Order: sequence, then structure tokens, then C-alpha cells
Amino acid sequence: MTKPSRFRKADMKKGVYLLPNLFTTASLFCGFYSIIASVKGNFFIAAIAIIIAIALDGLDGRIARITNTISKFGAEYDSLSDLVSFGVAPTVLMYMWSLFQHGKWGWLTAFLFVVCGAMRLARFNVQSDLIDSRVFNGLPIPAAAAAVATAVLLYHYLGGEGTFSNPVVIFSVIGLSLLMVSSVKYYSFKDLNFFARQPFMSFFLIVLIFIIVVAEPQIMMFTFAFGYGLSGPVWQLARAGKKYYEDTRQRRTINVKKI
Repeated sequence: MTKPSRFRKADMKKGVYLLPNLFTTASLFCGFYSIIASVKGNFFIAAIAIIIAIALDGLDGRIARITNTISKFGAEYDSLSDLVSFGVAPTVLMYMWSLFQHGKWGWLTAFLFVVCGAMRLARFNVQSDLIDSRVFNGLPIPAAAAAVATAVLLYHYLGGEGTFSNPVVIFSVIGLSLLMVSSVKYYSFKDLNFFARQPFMSFFLIVLIFIIVVAEPQIMMFTFAFGYGLSGPVWQLARAGKKYYEDTRQRRTINVKKI
């Protein structure tokens, strides 16, 4: 008796959806190009390539949902692409830009970022059907990559050239790594519907933010990336503080009733 194969031949003949997977491939290309640019010392170009990869990664999933072309292959391919573009590429950029100056601790910190990114992607794939889609469990790996890339862009915007030597980089990378594998909740923005009617002020605020970003892109992109990274812990602390306040208030109410 032959063992049942994992995939039937009929399933293998179905092929893959072209459009969303082409966007995933483009994101993977940008991640690979970023690695090449980092090795050559073109840190600004490497950071720009990561930002473009993030934009393309955000499009492939939406296109798949809009065109109803979601597939198991696409999901697995997207995860592998993310590991290169948002795990390996930012790590190489950060190592060549700053971490190499810290010797053994530098490359160990770089490895920590990669392994935490891989674990974050694996956990997301396992928990995708269990966690509320409105939140992410842990810092998303594209957001961590954005923090790395925008830091380099801001450095160049402020007049910096070449490599950057500062101990704060190694602690920042460790912090991003730990946030990726943490259970801190982050807003996913997946419940936003841009095709539905929205209040006029919402449209005005989006236009205003767009103008500010265009005026000072390096500063604003770093601000958004840094702010999003902090939003999870702040949200967690706010929820814990609210719960503590409600519990304390409830205990006081019970004590008053007993008296």
C-alpha cells in the first residue's frame, strides 16, 4: 500500500496566481538588492530598498484579497520573502553600518534579530487563525525592518556619512528583536476600509499627514516607525493600568458594602 502524498497531482497542476506572487517577488528582489548595497557600503540605497520592499509587501496581500487569489503557496512564499527582505537585509545593513564595530557582540546581536524575525514569522503562520485580525501578537517584522531602515535614512538626512559608532544601536536592535517575539499587542490596521464612506475630517487628516511626510520624509518615516514600535508597550501599560484601577475600585466598593 502506497503512502498518501502530501499534495495531489491535480493540486500541483493548478499552478500559482501571478499578480500577488509577482509583487512578493519584487519585494524579495528589493531585499536582496539591499543586501548587495549594504555589502558595497551604499547604506542609503540599502535603506531605500527595504522601504520599497515594505510597500510591495503591503500590496501583495491586499491584491490577493481583493482579487480573491489567496493561496497556500502565496502565504508560504510571502513568509520566505519576508525573512530575506525584513530579517536578513536589515540585519546586514545594521551590521555593516554600525554593529561590526562591537566585535563578537555585534554579530551576535545581528543574529538575534534574524532568529527573532524567523520565530515571529513562524508564530504568525501558526496563530493566524487564532489571533484577532485587528491586532498583531508581537512587533511585525516589517515594522522592525522599517525602524532599522528609517534610522539609517535619518542619519544621512542629518548629515552623517559612512558608518555610525554608537552603543545605542546595539541596544535598539536587541529591543526590536525582543519586541518581535513578545506577546505585546500591536494594532494591525486591517479593519480600516478605504472604500467605505468616512468622516470629512478623516480625509483631511490623511491629506495633512501626506503633505507633512512629503515635506520631511526622513524625519516623518522614522517618527512613524519609532512611534509604532513604542505603541505596543504603551498600549499594554495603559491596559494594565486601567485593569489595576478597575480592580482597585471594585475592591473598595466591596469593602464599603461590607462596612
